[in-house]
Amino acid sequence: MKLILALATMLLSSSASASGGYRWLSNLSHSLHVPEHIVTFAIVCVLFLVLGLAYRIKTSNIDKAVVPDKGISFRNIFEFFGEFIYNLAKSTMGEKEAKEYFRFFMFYFLLLYMNNLIGLIPGFLPPTENFNTGFAFGIIVFIYYNWHGIRVQGIKGHIAHLMGPILFMAPLIFLIELISHAMRPVTLGLRIKGNMMGDHAVLAIFSELVPYIIPIPFYILGLFVCFMQAFVFTILSMVYVSMAVELHDHEDHAH
Repeated sequence: MKLILALATMLLSSSASASGGYRWLSNLSHSLHVPEHIVTFAIVCVLFLVLGLAYRIKTSNIDKAVVPDKGISFRNIFEFFGEFIYNLAKSTMGEKEAKEYFRFFMFYFLLLYMNNLIGLIPGFLPPTENFNTGFAFGIIVFIYYNWHGIRVQGIKGHIAHLMGPILFMAPLIFLIELISHAMRPVTLGLRIKGNMMGDHAVLAIFSELVPYIIPIPFYILGLFVCFMQAFVFTILSMVYVSMAVELHDHEDHAH
């Protein structure tokens, strides 16, 4: 409880400095001649790797892996998210596909969530507030589901999957599907950019007006927004992969 109070005090006291527009990484970004969202993303990636190694060490042998920690701990939080993502994948894709693609979606969700969360720390901008970051996440998913679609169905099967079941409408359906698939990384990037920018703007406004106490509900709301954006991004990615690897009978294309 004392630790939580100390963190809350530090967070609120630093809001006064950050509310005036000061950002901790702006000088470093300027010195490196690298956009700030890239610097922040790199720091989040390093933190992500450190946390992953810490979890690996905590579950390095069978006894540690089997016996759960007591109470709320880093490991329990990590495994809670793991169970949540696995159950989400199982309900979206089926158990077989969930086991095969779980690791990608777990990595994807946590990295995206952490990049959202860092924006709640006064003086930091979330990398996902920049369209390029969300677009890059979308491109990764685009490559991933098309690759596995081709791997599972073959190139002919994957293309036939985009043409629909009616032969005379196949060219039109194929064109529509190509446009739809090409726009997915763009819509994913715009969706998360808009929501994270709006959430950060609201938090900044209230932190600037009243740096103490008043912004607390908006930090709580920000936690929810960060989670929901990572959740929506991930579940859409699951749907895209599921549709790409779903096997269909394309014999009607041969007639």
